[in-house]
Amino acid sequence: MKPWALLSILLLALVHDLAGEVSVATVRSAAAYSASHGGKSFLALQGGRTLFEQSVREPRKIYSGTKAFWNLAGLAAAEDGLLNLDEHVVDTIPSWRNDPRKAKITIRQLLDFSAGLEPIFSLHNDNPGDRDRIAIGGSIVASPGSAFIYGPSSLQVFDRVLKEKLHGESTTRYLERRVLRRLGLGAQRYLKDSAGNPLLAAGWKLSARQWAKIGELVLRDGSPVISSNSLAQCWRGSSANRAFSLGWWNNRSAPAGREFDFEDMLVPKWPRQNWSGACICRDAPSDLVACIGSGYQRLYVIPSLQLVVVRHGSFKRFSDGQFLRLLLGK
Repeated sequence: MKPWALLSILLLALVHDLAGEVSVATVRSAAAYSASHGGKSFLALQGGRTLFEQSVREPRKIYSGTKAFWNLAGLAAAEDGLLNLDEHVVDTIPSWRNDPRKAKITIRQLLDFSAGLEPIFSLHNDNPGDRDRIAIGGSIVASPGSAFIYGPSSLQVFDRVLKEKLHGESTTRYLERRVLRRLGLGAQRYLKDSAGNPLLAAGWKLSARQWAKIGELVLRDGSPVISSNSLAQCWRGSSANRAFSLGWWNNRSAPAGREFDFEDMLVPKWPRQNWSGACICRDAPSDLVACIGSGYQRLYVIPSLQLVVVRHGSFKRFSDGQFLRLLLGK
């Protein structure tokens, strides 16, 4: 064998070892666990290769998985020069000048749920009225940057900000043009209110194959929608919750972090939640990131393993930690 050919083989082997390989046996174990705990679909991709799939073509509700797509639109808008994530919202919504705390809120804090706004969960209702107007008029209950308050109001304020920045183009049209088409997706289930405002916090239905497209974007460092520098902002967390930023939950605190059920933590009112040292799974790589939807809808991405995993749940009890340990053979 010629020296250059041997070198090529060795380099390929090295790349393979660095990326690691998840065995089909452990993937099947994770899929079996998912199915026994209410799983309705399952898809595991590594390096673009399908390791295992079950019911991957049927669209199902992803609930808060919707948020990551709208955050991509926010990052794209920043790249397009339409806005700066660290600018103050009051520059676009002047009525907030009357409230000294609201006047300090930035666009990034809206997207990180660290703005201090009351969550207003009634905005999830089919037609609560003008969602954007209600959210803008809502109360501020904590100083900006001091608390993680997960709920639809912050994103509805962002909808109004983006709408104003677009000068006539709707936010859904911008999302479709700038994000969804580049991912090979079309218009979505926006749950618009009587004023035509989409619900940004939830509402979409995607098949496992469709949802995996945003996971594959992560493996491509944001391509073809945003740059790697923009995407990296999703992993840094906020001062209020190190484990969440721009629609994504992260595992940065692993292996020494505090593992618990994130959905359980979101049930109590925000003052009783404790996100200190939070991690999704202590035994999973620290570069693991996830989109989390109610009822245990999950999209996991592990860039170091070139791995994307999707499962749709049915609200039956499920453990991220146990699932990921089975998946990774831990």
